[in-house]
Amino acid sequence: MTQRPSQGEAPLAIELRGISKAFGPVQANKDISIQVKRGTIHGIIGENGAGKSTLMSILYGFYKADAGEIYIGGRPTPIPDSQAAIDAGIGMVFQHFKLVQPFTVLENVILGAEDGKLLKPSLAKARKLLTDLAREYELDVDPDAVVEDLNVGLQQRVEILKALYREADILILDEPTGVLTPAEADHLFRILKGLRDQGKTIILITHKLREIMEITDTVSVMRRGEMTATVKTAETSPEQLAELMVGRKVLLRVDKTPAQPKETVLEVRGLRVIDDQGVERLRGIDLDIRAGEVLGIAGVSGNGQSELLEVLGGYRKAEGTIRMNGQEIALTGSASDARMRRMQGIAHVPEDRQREGLIMEFRAWENVGFGYHREERFGSGLFMDNTALRTDCEGKMARFDVRPPDPNLAAKSFSGGNQQKIVLAREIERDPDLLLIGQPTRGVDIGAIEFIHKQVVALRDKGKAILLVSVELDEIMALSDRIAVMFDGRIMGERLPSETDANELGLLMAGMTGKPVAAE
Repeated sequence: MTQRPSQGEAPLAIELRGISKAFGPVQANKDISIQVKRGTIHGIIGENGAGKSTLMSILYGFYKADAGEIYIGGRPTPIPDSQAAIDAGIGMVFQHFKLVQPFTVLENVILGAEDGKLLKPSLAKARKLLTDLAREYELDVDPDAVVEDLNVGLQQRVEILKALYREADILILDEPTGVLTPAEADHLFRILKGLRDQGKTIILITHKLREIMEITDTVSVMRRGEMTATVKTAETSPEQLAELMVGRKVLLRVDKTPAQPKETVLEVRGLRVIDDQGVERLRGIDLDIRAGEVLGIAGVSGNGQSELLEVLGGYRKAEGTIRMNGQEIALTGSASDARMRRMQGIAHVPEDRQREGLIMEFRAWENVGFGYHREERFGSGLFMDNTALRTDCEGKMARFDVRPPDPNLAAKSFSGGNQQKIVLAREIERDPDLLLIGQPTRGVDIGAIEFIHKQVVALRDKGKAILLVSVELDEIMALSDRIAVMFDGRIMGERLPSETDANELGLLMAGMTGKPVAAE
């Protein structure tokens, strides 16, 4: 194994000088300069919209910079497109994998890099090289497996193998752990450290400070399109990095007192969902949620959490029984079901705010009124009082710190974090008995995360019941009073946060049972 040089003597793998990029009036990158040493793992963090992905897209040839220079291995290297990046030894593993699902691993790896017109010799040559690469970098995966049959952790390995097959010396990974279990994330980190020790250079884009502290050698912080700092990871802390990202001190822990649960608000028994293709998505779900507690649903995305929220929100058909405050509610999945849910005290912050929570072309005040515009204070009959709706929106924007606080702006004009605040303000301020909240901080920056967590805890402390679905295990552990883990449409087990850890929850998330269910 190649001995990795110390960081102080390592030559530069990448140097960006004075990179600027604008999209119309929006300055995404402004005069950014950064140096990345060879054989290191270099983290890049920043708030949502800070310009991280734009900068890496310029490096990988997706965008062309308006100004600036790129140096690879000390040489000026124009990168007009992604093929030029690949030729320069750069590979990128995207957050959403670029794989052809019906193809085998081997076919995906050589796709676009075949030798000549005949595929068979290319496959034979690639098989041996792929086997050697997998062995060298601990990226074990069956070359003949069909990609759609692999779990996300193995699919990610295929993406890394694709880059290595193209002789990449520099790997860019964009939010690589977003769809991984804790065990899969730990394995990925071991792979990345192995790649680094073999002399590869890794650039890691992530919003998770824990990952930055655990795996990187150096970290660069971006804010509002500018580079604010580059520091050695060993010489900083999560608190300092958060302050550099946001420009103020941020509370990184969830500050809450023990829950005081009371009566049962929601009872779910034998809940089953079969989708349009005949696939059973929920397989007999039983759960209870009480007033004054947060029940967190943990699991890797795609294991039935979305369907559970959709049924409880009233817009997916299901079989089974659901009682809200003792009253059985309909499971037909019709528009009237969703309206009845609101009347029965159920509020819903959906997982995808842009597709399900907002109409992006409509103004903020219109979005804040959706679902509740029939209330008497907003008019009667066919006529709505738009002035009252705007005034209501102004108050919510002030209380939820929506920026800019302009009710006439279209939803698409707000950042992701402020879009989420608009949805939260609409649902939380209806004083629901039960709040359904899916992926509350997905794509949201650290400052907004702190605010959202405070709102959830405040609602719980008012005696409300909350069902929280999140793929972020740290968020589930911090906010939940009880945790239920879903795998393949089933509840694998329930735990108290004080009596479990990420390793045990990770086993449950992978479909393996651990110790007995925690007692009340």
